[in-house]
Amino acid sequence: MNGGLGAYLVRTGRLRQDEADNALKIFLDQDGEASFGLLLVRMGMLSDKDLAEAQAACLDVPLIDGKAFPDTMPCEGKVSREFLKKNLSVIVEENDDNLIVAMADPDNHYLLDALKMITGKKVEPRVGIASEIEAAFRQRYSGTGEAESAGSDFSATGAGISGDDVEHLKELASEAPVIKLVNQLIQQAVSQNASDIHIEPFERMLMIRYRVDGVLREVERAPVEIAAAVVSRIKILSNLNIAERRLPQDGRFKLTVRGSRLDLRVSTAPTINGESVVLRLLPSNSTADDFDGLGFTQKQKEDLLSVLSYPHGIVLVTGPTGSGKTTTLYAALNYLNTPEKKVLTVEDPVEYNIEGINQIQVKPQIGLTFANALRTIVRQDPDVIMIGEMRDQETASIAVQSALTGHLVLSTLHTNDAAGSITRLLDMGVDDFLLKSTVNAVVAQRLVRTLCNDCKKPYVASDKVEERLHLREIVGDSEITLYSAKGCEKCDGTGFTGRSAIVELIVLDDGLRDLIIGHADSVAIARYARENGSGTMYEDGLRKAAAGVTTIEEVLRVTRLD
Repeated sequence: MNGGLGAYLVRTGRLRQDEADNALKIFLDQDGEASFGLLLVRMGMLSDKDLAEAQAACLDVPLIDGKAFPDTMPCEGKVSREFLKKNLSVIVEENDDNLIVAMADPDNHYLLDALKMITGKKVEPRVGIASEIEAAFRQRYSGTGEAESAGSDFSATGAGISGDDVEHLKELASEAPVIKLVNQLIQQAVSQNASDIHIEPFERMLMIRYRVDGVLREVERAPVEIAAAVVSRIKILSNLNIAERRLPQDGRFKLTVRGSRLDLRVSTAPTINGESVVLRLLPSNSTADDFDGLGFTQKQKEDLLSVLSYPHGIVLVTGPTGSGKTTTLYAALNYLNTPEKKVLTVEDPVEYNIEGINQIQVKPQIGLTFANALRTIVRQDPDVIMIGEMRDQETASIAVQSALTGHLVLSTLHTNDAAGSITRLLDMGVDDFLLKSTVNAVVAQRLVRTLCNDCKKPYVASDKVEERLHLREIVGDSEITLYSAKGCEKCDGTGFTGRSAIVELIVLDDGLRDLIIGHADSVAIARYARENGSGTMYEDGLRKAAAGVTTIEEVLRVTRLD
């Protein structure tokens, strides 16, 4: 309708053509946060009354006056008032077979489908004026009525469906409105570059959140009555047991969204209000990043590529969950993936398919563990082996033996810093003389959100901040400029766009190998590495903050003052 509404407004003299074109561009850039019409109102280009009249004319939908809104809204016990308020809509009338709904955006198919699914009735839209709808919620529908104590007629876990009525659940999950709702959630997540979708039922609502740039954002509060249908639809897609709602389940499925193939990993967990679902979004046709795109400095990149050129040995990437370890490993694999090398990986799960690399998915339920898979692939004549994670002593020992027999081995560990990975392997029972002979380098990293270049705001660090954070000592400038997040349309008001790694890289030399033999602790190893030119994550983060890549707050969020 965007083109039709814009053309109508230009044709009737309410907008100039250049104004309509500019508004349409902003609308397309904001990924559906607001309808085209409501965006025009927010920009001050149109009154909400003019918008309502134009929508009524374009869509041939009747316009309804706010005076016609009922004192008590129909369907109070079925439809969440908060859901209607957020979608700027009022149920005006309920009949045996249909609902009449006043909507500030009568083209909101998400709302129309949700109401049809909840009530089982045909929905007839009317064009409402946004300010009149907002006033109605303030003046008439602001109390706590039946809708806010919903749940009397519906079960949060089954949306009014008994636990044994599996066929009913299947039918509900296969209806067009449910399919459309789930597809819209995924499409919107993709448009916002979300890594995860969280679908969480609570007593009075179904909360939808996206994880964007490592931080969760609430994007929708839907009626809890649709929870069972949405969860069942996702279970059907991922081939999970639709009847089992007492135990966690894991699955995966593939979708094509906007021409791109998407791999979705699904995890369900039973909660007191129903099943919580998390979907991890993995673009299956993405290519691995290079180190420049990940945030490595030129020196860090050169040092790491030098180590990756060794014919054998171990390179470790360490950090907590969500620190970008796997992405760094894939960047390394991308660099090593040449016709002259055979590269084999053992992963749980395989997150990206890389042409030219043999990738094995671990399946513990049939006995295909990391250790068993590694015993097999060393007989496959590999040059490079990537192990998704060194989880136990057996896997670590096989990795060390593989490195000793002429293979380059890449893997990850869960430790706080690079030096801690050495002591972690010693604690796992790997002999010190074997570690000394095999480990070539350790990368430790965290992810920080990168500032939006369109709105980041510079400021001069105070003397107190400089002293407390050792800024001048590390950055070196006499006057240090830092940056804060402000927020604009381009970054969706967050002040950030994307993420970057802050890194510490330790390349082992003879001195460090002697410390390993002497079973030095991680503090001694870190001190030696720093004295010999290896910077810490904190130092790398401060330099990136001073360069305007991120904020001091982001650096302190993921690392600590040395």
